[in-house]
Amino acid sequence: MSAAELWPTAAKPLSDSEETELLDFLQPLFGGELATCQLPTELATELPRLYLPLAAWLNRQRTPDIPLLVGLNGSQGSGKTSLCKLLKWILEAAFDCRTLIVSIDDLYLPATARQTLAEKIHPLLATRGVPGTHDVPLGIDLLTRLKNTDLAEEIGVPRFSKATDDRLPKADWDFVTSPIDLILFEGWCVGATPQTDEQLVTQINILEEKEDAGGTWRRYVNDQLRGPYHELFSLIDLQLMLKIPAWEMVYHWRRRQEEQLAAKQSGVGVMGEVALQRFIMHYERLTKHQLQNLPKIADLVMELNQHQRVTSIQLR
Repeated sequence: MSAAELWPTAAKPLSDSEETELLDFLQPLFGGELATCQLPTELATELPRLYLPLAAWLNRQRTPDIPLLVGLNGSQGSGKTSLCKLLKWILEAAFDCRTLIVSIDDLYLPATARQTLAEKIHPLLATRGVPGTHDVPLGIDLLTRLKNTDLAEEIGVPRFSKATDDRLPKADWDFVTSPIDLILFEGWCVGATPQTDEQLVTQINILEEKEDAGGTWRRYVNDQLRGPYHELFSLIDLQLMLKIPAWEMVYHWRRRQEEQLAAKQSGVGVMGEVALQRFIMHYERLTKHQLQNLPKIADLVMELNQHQRVTSIQLR
């Protein structure tokens, strides 16, 4: 499938001559960037059909001297991190657009704070993942400062280690100097909306049946979406979504992520099948809710197939 077939014709972000000129510049370098990001070489075919047009479209949404905050939603294993890395490279190399990636995963509360939530509210909040297990005030402060064009300042971007399940000390954070032209804010629940009270009544999996029969955990998560997370996500200027074909793909893609993490970091164990199945149940309710609702409000939706390739793009 060519870029013309993937991208809506009326909204094609580059003319044929612009596309040819930029591809002539980027293609000789793209293989090296894929290697740097430890991504498969077959993704080179995606440069003309997906990555370059998408980067060009994002660049066109910018207003000069005003940072653009782009939210990218996608389930575990959908390819958010890889997409952001490649978009950042293209935006900076081809469009001189200074880009920063912020993951909602790096906003997770430290392990001790989550343990406190587990003791005071519900045991399931010890497990990172759902709304309520992030440091929302930290995220609001970070994104607000990044969007502030009046000051040139050094800003610390928090980092979280999934290997240790804890936030890294501030000395190990990344530090950037503002202003930034475009911020890619990615995460599995970025832009998520709350469910209705009626939707919370029915338990949807064994985890909820056995460990949240009274609904305390899921109501707390939902209240977080109604309150603090709504404030956080309201900072987003443009919402994108990587839409998976079905919830069932999450297990297979997450399994692959676990294996890749273990291969990159010696000493890191891989979750067994039972542990992984239980872990992803924490995400099931909100992931299914997002699949139903987020495509109706997102500015751009990329439909994925079972091989994690974008098969269509819808613009709102």
